[in-house]
Amino acid sequence: MRVGETVLLGDGRGWRADGQVIGVGRDSLTVRLRHRALVPRPNPTVTLAQALVKGERGELAVELATEAGVDAVLPWRAARCVARWDDGARGERALGRWRATALAAAKQSRRAWLPEVGDPVDTRALAGRCAALSAGGAGLALVLHEAAADPLAPLLAAHPAPAELLLVVGPEGGVSDEELAELTAAGAHPVRLGPEVLRASTAAAVALGALGVLTTRW
Repeated sequence: MRVGETVLLGDGRGWRADGQVIGVGRDSLTVRLRHRALVPRPNPTVTLAQALVKGERGELAVELATEAGVDAVLPWRAARCVARWDDGARGERALGRWRATALAAAKQSRRAWLPEVGDPVDTRALAGRCAALSAGGAGLALVLHEAAADPLAPLLAAHPAPAELLLVVGPEGGVSDEELAELTAAGAHPVRLGPEVLRASTAAAVALGALGVLTTRW
């Protein structure tokens, strides 16, 4: 960076600003702010429960979902996950890569809000999140499933103005029948996006695009 260049700044908590570089140090910049604004959170908020995906495809899922506007990510230890995050150092490194990916993608897409990547959850904990949304009546839990009978659009039309959406994406092997039954019993709704079967790494981004159009997010 050089003196005179324009920079875009954000704190990840809603504030965005632009300014001009007026000083360059060895490891710092001095910037004169021109304008700043607080960007409200999208409504409804969307939390992604993303099943663990082997290799770089898990990080790709987080990257694409962040660019598409997800508000929070929950790594999900689904039954058919090939990837296994231990509770030790190996799991911490994998979680760290997801968090670093979300930060980099938020910068790239000039997001005002940095999505939080939470600690991994199992199916029981995820079902508890679904039950809490259902009991409160202000949100919806959606499980993407290729065999679901209900398309996404009519379901959202029947539940207008939810305050929060929980989007569940299974692993490459799919959501098991037992998991689907447990999540559905907790109040989640199995839905499909279209006739094609999407990969675990791309499904959330496609769904977020649809939710942006079908709700007030966009």
